[in-house]
Amino acid sequence: MAGYSVEERAAPHSLEYRLFFKDAAGRYISPFHDIPIYADAGKNVFNMVVEVPRWTNAKMEIATKDPLNPIKQDVKKGKLRFVANVFPHKGYIWNYGAIPQTWEDPGHKDENTGCCGDNDPIDVCEIGSKVCSRGEVIKVKVLGTLALIDEGETDWKIIAINVEDPEAENYNDISDVRRMKPGYLEATVDWFRRYKVPDGKPENQFAFNGEFKDKDFAVNVIKSTHEHWKALIAKKTDGGEINCTNLTVSDSPFCCSQECAKATVDAAPPCKAANPIPPEVDKWFYCQN
Repeated sequence: MAGYSVEERAAPHSLEYRLFFKDAAGRYISPFHDIPIYADAGKNVFNMVVEVPRWTNAKMEIATKDPLNPIKQDVKKGKLRFVANVFPHKGYIWNYGAIPQTWEDPGHKDENTGCCGDNDPIDVCEIGSKVCSRGEVIKVKVLGTLALIDEGETDWKIIAINVEDPEAENYNDISDVRRMKPGYLEATVDWFRRYKVPDGKPENQFAFNGEFKDKDFAVNVIKSTHEHWKALIAKKTDGGEINCTNLTVSDSPFCCSQECAKATVDAAPPCKAANPIPPEVDKWFYCQN
């Protein structure tokens, strides 16, 4: 895990649950701001923070508004969020997470989609064979991207593969996914189109008629969101409620001490056994195409 480790606080599947990150020296860090975007810049290999392991339902995400940005479970109307099983998909159909040091700026209208960013780090769907762990930091090869328009906001979905996957060397662009994993990209579009329908919301829309853009396009999108993050962390743009506390970005006005970071973690409730997952999370939903 590139020397990173995690520390759980409170009970998984509770409102208080948080997963904090540490570097190789055991110092607390922000996975949003302190883990570098690149694992290998020369080869365009990126770091990915896994928020949701494949086949699970709990909608875990980097808490962008909390100090140190731990992973927590998303909450809507006071209830923990679990994505529905929309037949034939069980939970998330990839390892799902984000690329650190990126930000989809809600004040920036994307020239490709005509919509503003969703105020989060850029999302990644990792398609390798291993089911990753929540909080794992992996190195990924970018293969392409899908432009989801989620309730009027641009929400890029990067398609990538873990560089340590046994078949990673065979995947170099989005066409390789189509050739070697037939049906997976179509299932990905289907998943994002319909995952909110069980909540009573309309189907999501896509830019480019739901077509995937290639690796070069995707890398440029990531680099653009990295530039937006750099403006955010340097306080050159207004991040609103985004918490920019970090420990490694030396020219950032939000840089804090390890003592301050430790106090943040110590203030969280101690780790407890996981709460049971509500039985309704196992329900299947069937939607007409």
